[in-house]
Amino acid sequence: MLEFGAERLSRNVRDATSEDLLDRITVYRDGMEPAALDIIEAELRQRGIERAEIEAHAAHRSAQMIPLPDGTALSCSFCHRPAVEQRWGWHRMWGWLPLFPRYFSYCEVHLPPPALISEDDPHPPE
Repeated sequence: MLEFGAERLSRNVRDATSEDLLDRITVYRDGMEPAALDIIEAELRQRGIERAEIEAHAAHRSAQMIPLPDGTALSCSFCHRPAVEQRWGWHRMWGWLPLFPRYFSYCEVHLPPPALISEDDPHPPE
């Protein structure tokens, strides 16, 4: 098991965006160490983010996220945000050569509009 590094985590938390910290403290909470949660909560307090904001963020994310069996959120295939939708697409070599179909998870930021679903989609929506 990896050893918990409080100093390294504190540096990481200070450099993280408030949105990232809110995601960690809400939808990824069940997968984190209690000491890490304390550090994140302290940083959010220092940034002036109150309990009501945390609860509102949790409600917003919980209504849209795709939960995993352990209760945490499925992550986007392209970043660390919680995924809100999954679609079939092509795994591409060097960004252009389609190799095989696979399921992608998308957050609100990376979710392509329905019009951009490829004509060569291996499993188009019905």
